[in-house]
Amino acid sequence: DVVETQEHYKSRWRSIWIMYLTMFLSSVGFSIVIMSVWPYLQKIDPTADASFLGWIIASYSIGQMVASPLFGFWSNYRPRREPLVVSTAISVAANCLYAYVHVPHSHNKYYMLTARALVGFGAGNVAVVRSYIAGATSLTERTSAMANTSACQAVGFILGPVFQTCFTLIGEEGITWKFIRLQLNMYTAPVFFGALLGVINIILIFAIFREHRVDDMGRQCKSINSEGEGSGGVDQDAEGNVDHVAVVAINFLFFVILFVFAVFETIATPLTMDMYSWTRKQAVFYNGIILSVVGIESVIVFMAVKALSKKTGERAILHGGLLIVLVGFFILLPWGKKLPNIQWQEIRNNSIPRTSIDTLVPFWSLEAMEPPSNHTVEPVGCPITQSWCLNTPMIYLAQYISSDILIGLGYPVCNVMSYTLYSKILGPKPQGVYMGWLTASGSGARILGPVFVSQIYTHLGPRWAFSLICGVVVVSLLLLEIVYKRLIAFSVRYGRLQE
Repeated sequence: DVVETQEHYKSRWRSIWIMYLTMFLSSVGFSIVIMSVWPYLQKIDPTADASFLGWIIASYSIGQMVASPLFGFWSNYRPRREPLVVSTAISVAANCLYAYVHVPHSHNKYYMLTARALVGFGAGNVAVVRSYIAGATSLTERTSAMANTSACQAVGFILGPVFQTCFTLIGEEGITWKFIRLQLNMYTAPVFFGALLGVINIILIFAIFREHRVDDMGRQCKSINSEGEGSGGVDQDAEGNVDHVAVVAINFLFFVILFVFAVFETIATPLTMDMYSWTRKQAVFYNGIILSVVGIESVIVFMAVKALSKKTGERAILHGGLLIVLVGFFILLPWGKKLPNIQWQEIRNNSIPRTSIDTLVPFWSLEAMEPPSNHTVEPVGCPITQSWCLNTPMIYLAQYISSDILIGLGYPVCNVMSYTLYSKILGPKPQGVYMGWLTASGSGARILGPVFVSQIYTHLGPRWAFSLICGVVVVSLLLLEIVYKRLIAFSVRYGRLQE
């Protein structure tokens, strides 16, 4: 029981800030190319179709899901600098590979798939980041530190597309250096920027990052991850068994939270195109604005829960967050009588009546599209190939915006509280592998969510899709009620601290 010195305190928080940066760069690596993947894929390999694009998007999460437990296991027994540097180096190399996928004469799409999977594999270091922060903070510091970590992750997701937009000024042709076969254009410049940030991150890890560990009361402890200390750093506070029922419950809840948010992200563009007759360009632009506002809202919420949790506790806030998400999806259920406009290109005769142009959204002042005389005009509206378009009421814009606001409020609350409760339940035990499984749960949710919603929404419509999501959230709320009393800190469970 060594009282923490001022020097140790400053070094500990400098290291935590390096972890914040690592988390930020991990999310930037995902989002910095997300808007340009499809046009770049079409440019380098015309044989690639939209279904293959889905695999490329999913490959990041697959790579992260595989890598998270591995890096977590590594960080339990060796200095965390090792998996952090190796994972970041993999991401740097993968970004460089992405910039060169145009070079091969065939199978270019598979090289892009490999590059994105490796970027995701490198992003598996978030398990190491979370486990380090959990071990380097006291119980009173934990919620704030986890909120800051999630905020850095959210800011990375927001700024990634902003960086991408800035690089579009370079243009599609850009600059070419033939002797090294390098094309620096709007598609490759973002990944080179990401690689540069990764190199800077590696330098900072070597220069500033140090292994630190404190117990739940903030007392300085030896770290089992430090060079030469072996396993002798485990103290008596680590004695006792982790409540694995609580661990499994949080993994399930976290899966549900990431699953419903992945559904929310995936459904935004097709839903607004079907309901409001937006073109592809309008849907991307308007939803980009909406998601950016939701991202800013999330960062504010991350900061707010730090103060709120001190008054109400993490479990109550998690419960409230899930209720808000439930209300957000419940609002999305179609309630009115007006039907969405039918996509005229799909109509082959006049037997299907057109709905009134009043169903179009006046807020955006979009003009109703008459049946085109040729195919040069992009068809808009709900495609008749989706049979539910003929009998399912439209979701009003006010419903959609309200749902966005509520989900943007509930999701960050649930995200932070899940990580915080999880780390407190594990206590002084090495958390690398456990954090790896939690990260893998989230990655799996991000893979399954888009698949689920694309199938249910396309074939059965929004009423079925959002009803099923509401059902999943209700099940998670029931589970939370069942395990509510078990979701307590390790030290509280064994009577070392009062709740």
